[in-house]
Amino acid sequence: MIIFIFYLLIIGAGTGGELCVSRAMKELGEVKDFRPAALVGVIIRALRVPWMWAGLSLMATAFFSLLAVLSRQNVSLVVPVTALSYGAGALGGKFLLGEQVTSRRWAGVLMVCIGVAVVLMGRGN
Repeated sequence: MIIFIFYLLIIGAGTGGELCVSRAMKELGEVKDFRPAALVGVIIRALRVPWMWAGLSLMATAFFSLLAVLSRQNVSLVVPVTALSYGAGALGGKFLLGEQVTSRRWAGVLMVCIGVAVVLMGRGN
């Protein structure tokens, strides 16, 4: 049961973190200057956006949950199961960030989910 909770944290917190960071970066605008001094300025501005802190906190939660799961499960199972975050990301992008998700992307997400199901069915072998 604890492993299931960690998987939910990896997928939910990881995707939530990515959505928060995406929203923060959209507030900052496109990064066009990649010189070191300009990038430091972007980082400083990004750290002033509350969405960035929320995203970093959620992503850290997902990372440490991933470490906990990897200490108990085989990576050949963990990585495919965490791929469910692709589905969560597409849903979050569409409904929370208002992004357009094409039917081709939905088809790709469905294929990933089918792949995860196949991996889970064979986990006892």
